[in-house]
Amino acid sequence: MFNKLGRFVVGNPWKVIAAWVVAAVAVLAFAPTLADVTSKDQTSLLPDKYESVQAQKLATDAFGQTNDATASIVVKRGGGGELTAADQTRVTDLATKLTAAKIDRVVAVVTGPQAVSPNKQVQIVSIGLKGLAEEQAVLDAVQKIRDTTSTALTGADLEYGVTGDAALMLDNKDAFDNAFVVVGIATIVLIVGLLLVIYRSPVAAFLPILTVGLVASIAPGLIALVAKWSGLQVTQDLQTILTVVLYGVGTDYILFLLFRFRERLRAGEEPKAALANATGRVAEVIVSAAGAIVVAFSALLLAVFGGFKSLGPGLAIAVGVMAFASITLVPAVVSLLGPKVFWPSKSWQTTPKGATFKRLGRFTARRPALVALASGAVMVALALGTLGMKVDYDAFSQLPKGTESARAMKDLQSGFPAGALSPTTVYVRSTDGTALDPAELTQYAGKLAKVEGVGAILPADAKGNVAVLNPDKTVAQINVVLNGAPYATASLDLVDGKLKDVAHNESPAGTTALVGGVTSSYTDIRAANTRDLSVIFPVAGGLIAIILALLLRSLIAPIVLMLAVVLSFFSSIGATVFVFQGAVGHAGVTFSLPIMLYLFVVAIGTDYNILMIARLREEAERGTDPREAADLAIEHGGPSVASAGLILAGTFSSLMLAGMALLTEMGFSVAAGIVVSAFVMSIFLVPSVTALLGKWAWWPRKLKVRQPAAEERELEPVG
Repeated sequence: MFNKLGRFVVGNPWKVIAAWVVAAVAVLAFAPTLADVTSKDQTSLLPDKYESVQAQKLATDAFGQTNDATASIVVKRGGGGELTAADQTRVTDLATKLTAAKIDRVVAVVTGPQAVSPNKQVQIVSIGLKGLAEEQAVLDAVQKIRDTTSTALTGADLEYGVTGDAALMLDNKDAFDNAFVVVGIATIVLIVGLLLVIYRSPVAAFLPILTVGLVASIAPGLIALVAKWSGLQVTQDLQTILTVVLYGVGTDYILFLLFRFRERLRAGEEPKAALANATGRVAEVIVSAAGAIVVAFSALLLAVFGGFKSLGPGLAIAVGVMAFASITLVPAVVSLLGPKVFWPSKSWQTTPKGATFKRLGRFTARRPALVALASGAVMVALALGTLGMKVDYDAFSQLPKGTESARAMKDLQSGFPAGALSPTTVYVRSTDGTALDPAELTQYAGKLAKVEGVGAILPADAKGNVAVLNPDKTVAQINVVLNGAPYATASLDLVDGKLKDVAHNESPAGTTALVGGVTSSYTDIRAANTRDLSVIFPVAGGLIAIILALLLRSLIAPIVLMLAVVLSFFSSIGATVFVFQGAVGHAGVTFSLPIMLYLFVVAIGTDYNILMIARLREEAERGTDPREAADLAIEHGGPSVASAGLILAGTFSSLMLAGMALLTEMGFSVAAGIVVSAFVMSIFLVPSVTALLGKWAWWPRKLKVRQPAAEERELEPVG
């Protein structure tokens, strides 16, 4: 089948290219954009079974409350110290000017003596906004609030910062937009630079940029179509990750084809025949490798957290399109260029000696046990870092240092508890429809206030009542301010532990209690994340193992490969912990990192295992001694794996330039995982273990030994 495909594409290049161009134009013209289906609010991605979601629904039904956004202006003196009476008057005037400005979506602006901190170092202007924090009109309103505040406070010895959920969302959006530009430029520069070194040809270097660029124009539209049709939400980090995945994976697949095409030319074949044969051989490897990635990403559909559930299918679609382009569009373009794809280099005309990988192959063949032990020990040593891993859910820590919302939050903490802007809300509901007793609610609020880690109970009115009651007095809302920041691990532990225990167990007779608010939402996100990790990891691993078993038609080899890949995953996590928790001093790794890393390292890293194990299988089919097979696999397949791994690791490392903790950690960890997968696992561990297993590696399959022609034996197979 793949041979027929190769002959068709090479024989009809213009038809294939025209079909891709038409498809690209159609998608760009008629498909929605990713922005149309993107959700920036992670707390909206939880299913109804979680308590924070139930609490929000109760608030909506009882009080008409929605997830409308808020913003807060935090004002302090420029040199520190207490705010004077004149300063407080200036802040009150600011609130008046904001009200008079009639900014669209601003529904209330409130400040006053009650908004001044007990130590008089900070005053807050609270602003109500109509609409969700992710809506563009709300984000525009936040920017206008910042502009108006800057004008109103000009000349005063006061510093200010606008923070809150909407301001955080705006800064996140700006950070991700900047990250997209930086990562895109860095990715292209890295790919072109590395390919120039490998092929010494500008044509080969820019081929991935042009072809992947066409695919990158199609994939987002297809993802948006699927998301709109299925109702799946798309998170804001997909676009940045999508760019890296498409260029990284696409460049690898193109590299596989060019390596094999060059080999066939060196063997003396005519260009058209060489390309057709190369496409037929490489297509099986690309389809198998892409299949492993697609099923692993698709396993995220089993997630309960919408941020994961939407990310997986989007990346799976992109990789599927890229794989199809790699076996159709790319060969069609190369068919028109022929050997000129390597211009001006003449290296395609002569076979290199490959001394480095030849020495590595011979050493592995002589000492497979030592190589297996050494490579495994390196991976185990890195994996030990996983034992100290902590998970961080702090959204503010993901922003680049110095953003206004993060700076204002820090200023706030000099006068108020860190949780003042995002109090945890406890809702008490009558179970029999009778009116709630205010005295019992006051007593109940006192029990909540005594929980260690709670800073205060916010009064509901000027009379000192602690609860807000709905019209029929069957539902009450109590606002609890935590001492810690809303997203801090200690706050999540508090809400998910002692506070919920007291809220649930000490509620007045005949009532039930629900805990809501931002911190409660993130405790539920944490619970969903833990559940998703326990479900998706084994499912994705099992699906990849099935693909490997179908490719190799054996059981032992896929098991060996999957054990090696799982070890590489833990090695990547451990290296990230050593660097970011140890050297850099982060509180923990970003909560979404483990599942993304697992999928990227396990799925994408399996590409190199497929290339190496396919070469080992080819040698076994020729009747080659297992140790000699390991020698030849490293000698001939090693350069391909090393080049592809270097490019993919370099591509993901570009994420470290984004200036955001999430993308920085992801870039480092995935790059480290790819390096381990390519240079430790695929080049050393897998060949050495296979050499030790001998014919048992292919059990229960009985290989049919075939004898190749002499000229075929001299080729340098990629896969």
